[in-house]
Amino acid sequence: MKTVRLTMAQALVRYLTAQRIVIDHEEVPLFAGVFAIFGHGNVTCLGEALEPVQDDLPTWRGQNEQSMALAAIGYAKAKKRRQIMVSLSSIGPGATNMVTAAGVAMANRLPILILAGDTFASRIPDPVLQQIEQFDDPTLSVNDCFKPVVRYWDRISRPEQIITSLPQAVATMLDPATCGPAFLGLAQDAQAEAYDYPEVFFEKTVHRIPRARPDADSIREAVSLIRKAKKPLLIAGGGVHWSLANEAVGAFAEKHNVPVAETINGRTALVHDHPMNVGPVGINGSASANTLAREADVILAVGTRLQDFVTGSWTLFSENARFIGLNAARFDAVKHRSLAVVGDAMVGIEEMSDALTDWRAPDTWSKKGAREYGAWNALIDKNSGPTNAEVPSYAQVVGAINRICDPTDLALTAAGGLPGELCQNWRAKTTATFDCEFGYSCMGYEISGAWGAKMADPDRDVISMIGDGSYLMMNSDIYSTVLTGHKLIIVVMDNGGFAVINRLQNAKGSKSFNNLLADCRVKELVEVDFEKHAASMGAHAETVHSIGELEQAFSRAKQADRTSVIVVKVQPYQWTPGDAWWETGVPEVSKRKEVRAARAEHEDGKGKQRVGV
Repeated sequence: MKTVRLTMAQALVRYLTAQRIVIDHEEVPLFAGVFAIFGHGNVTCLGEALEPVQDDLPTWRGQNEQSMALAAIGYAKAKKRRQIMVSLSSIGPGATNMVTAAGVAMANRLPILILAGDTFASRIPDPVLQQIEQFDDPTLSVNDCFKPVVRYWDRISRPEQIITSLPQAVATMLDPATCGPAFLGLAQDAQAEAYDYPEVFFEKTVHRIPRARPDADSIREAVSLIRKAKKPLLIAGGGVHWSLANEAVGAFAEKHNVPVAETINGRTALVHDHPMNVGPVGINGSASANTLAREADVILAVGTRLQDFVTGSWTLFSENARFIGLNAARFDAVKHRSLAVVGDAMVGIEEMSDALTDWRAPDTWSKKGAREYGAWNALIDKNSGPTNAEVPSYAQVVGAINRICDPTDLALTAAGGLPGELCQNWRAKTTATFDCEFGYSCMGYEISGAWGAKMADPDRDVISMIGDGSYLMMNSDIYSTVLTGHKLIIVVMDNGGFAVINRLQNAKGSKSFNNLLADCRVKELVEVDFEKHAASMGAHAETVHSIGELEQAFSRAKQADRTSVIVVKVQPYQWTPGDAWWETGVPEVSKRKEVRAARAEHEDGKGKQRVGV
């Protein structure tokens, strides 16, 4: 066997550059690039290995390890999980900074390869800089923190171990059933050690995303159940996007007269005016989709993990409703006693459609969906339409941007009040034009994730909508986008603190406390000048005071040659109404009558929950 002598770090990089994937009949790199902040745990070995190959595997320097990994996740989302970014750090705090991002990728079933330096396998120089010592277990390092939030975890303490570990990590990330983050901890001495690697290990490997076909019996059972349905509802989740099943779902719905509701991650699976679209479902959803969900007798859940915001903490559906879970992951397919159809969304929906032949749901049901959706759209027109208000609402800002943006622009947000306002008020002009990170609800994804999404598709504008609270948590990738030339349009909505949590606090009977800045323990209430702050990082920045000024600023941002930040004050108490219940902890005992009333409402909601497994 022919061999080549390389350090472990050199061999790892060479292996990554040899991995390819076919997308739209074109062979492209599987690993499109590396986000890196170098430290003593990776600069001398991984840095040495990455520098010569930067034309094939470009390295991008971020400002924070967490934000780099979030950018990698935004990239993977925009690429529909078909290309992967690497995020690497030194040891210690650089590594633990990425744990939050790993949780984001894990919750959203997204691939990212995380590489972190580790302590020395020899232990001779222990304790080393940034090492946390466990008195009773010297094998532990902070890298063990990743174990609950990744699909694949390994610690490389000998150079030859990557020969078996790397292929398993890649296979995990590419399998739709197990897709998620993979982590390798790289001992500092092992990174530098040389080994005679088989040359075949570095041969070009061309990957394809497998489309697992569902079991024929499960398809037959699902079809039999659907045929009996009088009020079927299809719920489109994020898996519709990952499977590229948008057209298949739309065609199924039209052929069989089945209304379609979308989850948060499934938003823009269909265009807004698709004849079978009834809107987003759940707590951040529409009254139209929720009305149908309450009456549906068969729910075909496609590519969704049925998060509590989608199910109204399992109060949204009839206890007699039957679920069919079409999902690549068996874990998600069987939830709530679903008839599990384990397989690819596109293949599964097409095979169901073929087997249903000429079956169609009753027209009375689809017509009801159209009526409810029409009423919902009238409400959205009222809430998000043009206004002369001195201080607009979230919905009015979202509506203004939506009206004038290009059809292919990507709207992106995460956490706080914007997921609800965007899910409810954004109208898709084309499919796959919406990214709301709400699986982990990670504040800070808004700008970093947008950076990654722009890298993935430089030809369209990415519109990051972010609240003042999230902006203050993580904003440094504004500077990254200016440095790298990945232009974003960032709309900062300033409502004076964590307004949506203040809303929840009040709704559950508590006084406003420690959320809005005005209700915090502060010596002097000083407003942040977001415009100057963004400008100091090289962005074009301006503050607007009306919807008219916002529209003009957005047009200027469209023409700008670099990232543009638009700052607008918004109402902290004006929200798009929802009609679904959400379970949160409410005190059983309180001196406040408002809390006691909220507890009574909580008990009522608990009594309506559909108890599943």
